[in-house]
Amino acid sequence: MNRAARIGIIAISIVIFCYAGLGHVLGRTSDDRAYKSLTVYGEVLQKIQNDYVDDPNIPLVTAGSLHGLLESLDPQSSYLTPREYTEYKQKMASNAAGETGLTMSKRAGYIVAVSVVPDSPAEKAGIHSGDFLESVAGFTTREMSVGQALNLLRGLPGTSVKVGVIRSGKAEPESVDLVREKLTAAKLQPVKVDNDTLAIRILSLEPGRAEELRARLADGEKQGIHKIVLDLRNCGRGPASEGIAAARLFIASGTIATLRGQTVPAQTFSADPSKVAWKGPVSILMDGTTSGAAEILASAMDMNHRGNLIGERTFGLASEQKLITLDDGAALILTVANYYSANGKSILEEGVVPTEVVRAALADSSDGTDDDDATTSTPQQTTTPPVIRPLSPDDPLLRKAIELFKTPAKKAA
Repeated sequence: MNRAARIGIIAISIVIFCYAGLGHVLGRTSDDRAYKSLTVYGEVLQKIQNDYVDDPNIPLVTAGSLHGLLESLDPQSSYLTPREYTEYKQKMASNAAGETGLTMSKRAGYIVAVSVVPDSPAEKAGIHSGDFLESVAGFTTREMSVGQALNLLRGLPGTSVKVGVIRSGKAEPESVDLVREKLTAAKLQPVKVDNDTLAIRILSLEPGRAEELRARLADGEKQGIHKIVLDLRNCGRGPASEGIAAARLFIASGTIATLRGQTVPAQTFSADPSKVAWKGPVSILMDGTTSGAAEILASAMDMNHRGNLIGERTFGLASEQKLITLDDGAALILTVANYYSANGKSILEEGVVPTEVVRAALADSSDGTDDDDATTSTPQQTTTPPVIRPLSPDDPLLRKAIELFKTPAKKAA
């Protein structure tokens, strides 16, 4: 390490120590833990500088520590270096930016596919919900945030990005080329199940889906439909506001959801009787591919006793992120608020639990296998991931919904 770099590190450490000490002297006891953490960080930085086996790359060490700091908060919070943030702004500014169709989070330390947009590059490449991305563009995802992964996967339409995918039943990653495309929001897919039942597959809750759903409900009523099944499986896109708007189509009174954060004013989203479009029976199909706005819709239907939730627990991604720029050109994508169900439970932490548990058919019948295998260096898939198939009478979740429609509803205690 050259002399200038050493002087810079010493100066940073002195500033950290002085800031922490000054805060303590001024009696800012409420921030004591933060000041102590700053002191520890400065001490660790000095030890690395003085005692590490080689001259450390301090900018790299600092960036790594910031990445780890943000990732320790929750899977959706991310730190972007100045270079990464510059790329991020360039890609977001381009209306023609291509993407791969993946909604992602982290599990077992790696990037995992939560849901996959139909007909997207990811689906065409055979990537399914639950598949792990071991690498993106040649970089391991073991130390990669979701924000970084999204940044690498975006690009000009027609260009490709290489990912290492750990598929079902495999321990080693398979190299796959994803050709980026400009994606359009998936439309609703209504399927008439029988004379009086309509199933509507909702593959995204992008802006406009709630109004489209309202129109489908009106058409169904004209056709003599009396029962609705909302299929929210593989629905992982769209703003929370669209999930709230969709819930108001079915719920006449009560709380849809609440939003709370340390610096975000608490908000309660209530039902609006003037917006109700359907008063008949409803059932919801969901599983681990259901996330975000779709979870808010499912939770609201459950908490207001508006229908059965059939399938498996949702993933848990209902939160709000804020982009915060830093003086050195870097940026944070920070989770600033979580959505809570009407009974006060965090959707991010607990997901939404079905009222009727129905599991899709799995190739491996040994249910309950732990994906987070600490004995291996990479995660392993042991069950067949969900595949997007057309709705049909053979669908076990749809069969259960129809069966429950025929069962007299129990009166609330």
